Amino acid sequence: MAIGKINPAYRIDRQKRYPMEIHQLRYFCAVAHHGTFTRAALEEGVAQPSLSQQILKLETELGTRLFDRLPKSAKLTSFGRAFLPKAQQILRQLGEAKTEILEMGGKERGDLTIGVIPTIAPYWFPRVLAGFSRDHGAIAIKVVEDITRVLLEALDDGSIDMAIVALPVHRDKIRSVELFRESMVAVLPESHQYAARKTIRLEELKNEPFLLLKEGHCFRQSTISACGKSKIKPRVVFESGQFATILAMVSAGVGVSAVPEMAVQPFEGCRFIKLQNRGATRTIGAAMLRQHFETRAQRAFLQHLIQTSPAKTASISEAFSRLHPAGSLHHST
Repeated sequence: MAIGKINPAYRIDRQKRYPMEIHQLRYFCAVAHHGTFTRAALEEGVAQPSLSQQILKLETELGTRLFDRLPKSAKLTSFGRAFLPKAQQILRQLGEAKTEILEMGGKERGDLTIGVIPTIAPYWFPRVLAGFSRDHGAIAIKVVEDITRVLLEALDDGSIDMAIVALPVHRDKIRSVELFRESMVAVLPESHQYAARKTIRLEELKNEPFLLLKEGHCFRQSTISACGKSKIKPRVVFESGQFATILAMVSAGVGVSAVPEMAVQPFEGCRFIKLQNRGATRTIGAAMLRQHFETRAQRAFLQHLIQTSPAKTASISEAFSRLHPAGSLHHST
């Protein structure tokens, strides 16, 4: 079906009136997010025909189509794009109103959805989550792992409450709290001429092939930025979405890379060497919407993040020391 033509099955009957329902707004936002009625129905836990019928009723009430129905997808019309932020705002305000009423009970409880970037989620964050769940059993935590851009969009539409990302975040609607800073660490094959070094400078690796995370991962940009401060342009020969794949390629001798200090862990064939460059660091923080009502649960989780950050506990440096005992800065197999 061509875009712009109305399938008779979706023709708007302007004589009928269907008062707008909250669940219709949820369904509309779910279809807009997923791009298909099928995935939206799965997320909302309803049958697809039922969801489609509710969207049609919403369109009838508004007097216009919100989606172009394509064979395998649903695309927002210009009216749908204009309506989406309004629907999201309504749902967010309703959620906040419900939360504020529950907060009047004075108890630390509720649900939190936390977004975490992939270069943090497997390392420092599990310890944070375990400690918080142990101390705050009445608060249910859901974790979403994704790249920074996606998490900031999720913050904006209210689908997550907080994002743990690399700072700075340049968005007017978002405020951030710095948690800690950590060093970047060079990763070399064990056969490399500099593998026995305790420290190294990026300038000494300027002629090496680099293996980096894909576009969209903020740590990729941190690495390129650190190289730029050292006046070198890395020759990127391989990209991946996972550190594990990059480390395997480094171990095989394909090239060199860098990881955040929290990601340093035993990996056969790899040597982790501290970078001396002053700019080879990244800043980690918690990002939240400025105008969002902050619940007791959110305040408790933010406080827990601050108290358990490596800036307070030195856990990352200690982990690095355990990996490299007696001052040795490379992994012993």
